[in-house]
Amino acid sequence: MRLSIVVPCYNEEAVLALFDAKIRETLDELPIEYELCYVDDGSRDGTLNQLRTLAKENPQTTRYVSFSRNFGKEAGMLAGLKEATGDAVVLMDADLQHPPALIPKMLELYELGHDQVIARRTREGDRFVRTLFSKAYYRLINRAVDVELTDGVGDFRLLSRQAVDALLALPEYNRFSKGLFSWIGFDTVTFDYRNAGREAGETKWRFSSLLNYAIDGLISFNNRPLRLGIYFGLALSALAVLYAAIIIVLAIVNGITAPGYVTLIVAIVGLGGLQMSMIGLVGEYIGRIYYETKRRPHYLVKERAGDRLDRR
Repeated sequence: MRLSIVVPCYNEEAVLALFDAKIRETLDELPIEYELCYVDDGSRDGTLNQLRTLAKENPQTTRYVSFSRNFGKEAGMLAGLKEATGDAVVLMDADLQHPPALIPKMLELYELGHDQVIARRTREGDRFVRTLFSKAYYRLINRAVDVELTDGVGDFRLLSRQAVDALLALPEYNRFSKGLFSWIGFDTVTFDYRNAGREAGETKWRFSSLLNYAIDGLISFNNRPLRLGIYFGLALSALAVLYAAIIIVLAIVNGITAPGYVTLIVAIVGLGGLQMSMIGLVGEYIGRIYYETKRRPHYLVKERAGDRLDRR
């Protein structure tokens, strides 16, 4: 059996050498062939230089791809899956929050016939507010999207060659891998592991990044948000008819009176805000169509292990 480890990297200079040492310590004890497929996502530190060193020290088991700029983690995972040649592929981060020691357990479950072996982290040690918002988000999104997304499940997983080929056959430009993993299906098993902190470096996930990621998840696998516009429109129309009936009744009973100023302002502001929200939502879907029709590549490669160009 041949196992590929795909590791997207962005500014991981502080932890990359330690990760490489620990992953090899685990893999060398297994009776398998393996390869490490690193993807440098346009890092601005010394990540690429470290990858060159690792590839030079272990040319038989180390490969890397370096992007021309930062294209994002989704592009990094896609590039890694395309480069991987193994019978099974493990996706993991370089910050050691995905413990290499779990790989043997993944392989055991894979040998039982599972095409996806997912490591689901617990939220021990997370901030209470973040945990609360995360649980609320997953409850909301699973009522809206066409696939099931599980809290704590991320990119750390083993995929069979069949599952990898299925993912690579999906051509869309706007990729939300967590949803794609669920969409392809196949035999899947999940096990829990305790949340681990970064060994070094800083997290790349800020609040704005998490918010954008949450929006991507909400609109990537369904059109139900667009239907909300229809529902809101019908509800507002019903309220308008009801309000008009009340005004007519009051005019008949008490005589003609002018509606209140506050009522008018609230109605204008409320309807204006709802209209702007729905226009923005429609614009988001149109923007995704716009990017899909361009058919641009997901990433551009400036360097691979073994074919480095001398640009001096």
